[in-house]
Amino acid sequence: MVLIQFVYFAAAVLFILGLKRMSSPKTARSGIVWAGAGMLLATLITLVHPGMGNYLLILIALGVGSYVAWASGRKVAMTDMPQMIAIYNGMGGGAAACIAAVELLKGSTHGASGALLGALGALIGAVSFSGSVIAWAKLDGRMKKAVRFAHQQRLNLAVFALALLLGLCVVLQSHPGAFTIVAFFLAALAFGVLMALPIGGADMPVVISLFNAFTGLAVAFEGFVLQNAAMIIAGTVVGAAGTLLTQLMAKAMNRPIRNVLFSHFGASAGGAAEETVSGSLKASEPMDAAVQMCYAAKVIIVPGYGLAVAQAQHKVWELAELLEERGVEVKFAIHPVAGRMPGHMNVLLAEAGVPYDKIFDLDEINNEFASTDVTLVIGANDVVNPVAKTNPDSPIYGMPILNADQSKQVLVVKRGQGAGFSGIENHLFYLDHTRLVYGDAQKVVAELISHVKTL
Repeated sequence: MVLIQFVYFAAAVLFILGLKRMSSPKTARSGIVWAGAGMLLATLITLVHPGMGNYLLILIALGVGSYVAWASGRKVAMTDMPQMIAIYNGMGGGAAACIAAVELLKGSTHGASGALLGALGALIGAVSFSGSVIAWAKLDGRMKKAVRFAHQQRLNLAVFALALLLGLCVVLQSHPGAFTIVAFFLAALAFGVLMALPIGGADMPVVISLFNAFTGLAVAFEGFVLQNAAMIIAGTVVGAAGTLLTQLMAKAMNRPIRNVLFSHFGASAGGAAEETVSGSLKASEPMDAAVQMCYAAKVIIVPGYGLAVAQAQHKVWELAELLEERGVEVKFAIHPVAGRMPGHMNVLLAEAGVPYDKIFDLDEINNEFASTDVTLVIGANDVVNPVAKTNPDSPIYGMPILNADQSKQVLVVKRGQGAGFSGIENHLFYLDHTRLVYGDAQKVVAELISHVKTL
């Protein structure tokens, strides 16, 4: 037992150090390796834990799970990464809920406190699982719209209250019946679905982060039930990190968590799309855009989800290198909620080989837009919308944005004239110094590269 506890402690140290290294793009990859080594240690030492059995089933499950993760991880496109994160996170919550179900059915939760923690872990894990499945369906395009109906929040509250009541029955009964336990899990799963259904796509980065925190918390609770130190520490670390990230994401949108979960922002155009916009959309040809950037002293590139959809990150970096060869200073500006998951744009640019010292977050670069000759916006929308600073009636009012409107010229690569993912019209596109270059991001950037080479 001393050896087992020592290895669990070593695994916990690797988890924490790995998470620390993930905080910087330069060390993030090694951080993942460190945390993975910790998980491998914890898994191997668990196999020799006293009382373990069913090794054949365990090894089969480990083999199948490892192969599926390896194969899907190799094939997944960067545009599909958000939904993969969502579904894998949901699997973690589902695993915690399954552990709780087994322990509750066996009645081996180590007393009233263990039963309470087991029920809490089951509730949170089940909510994380079913909610993450809905998030995956939305991000994957399988569920096109947010689902809303009359008295929806009242129904959600009733289902949550039912889940709590059934959970209390499970805790208070020394040997709860299978019917009560099954009903408890069904209510928890239903609440997870109902919780995620009305949330719009623009809020998905925050929701994914929140469900990640739920999964960590569920794993920690089940660790207490199983008296497994590795699960307790890993779950606590994941839960704390997910909670902090959720708060940071909500702050970046200037919206409290309750507003994300219970408001109707982010799914349809609604009244915001009907808002009167002064000015007109002014198109520009790639050749004209290339000339502006070639003779600029400083260019800031703002990537968004459109860049990910077009898989244009490699072309964008090629364009940036060509501009730098001509003496143009090029920087990349990243908004915390750009894309469909936390850090989405950072991952894309890292994949293309963009040096970390050229990538800046909102606070680092916002003061530089006023001295920038050209800002190139590729596929971003809501994160550069100046209405967030000017219109108190806008749903995004108060949300910190990238000050692209302050640069001398703005070029926007856009597939069409539609509103952003949140359904809110972008006033940046109508400013006098903004020009729109229409088309698929990869094709447009390829044309920009071609023209830059000829100038």
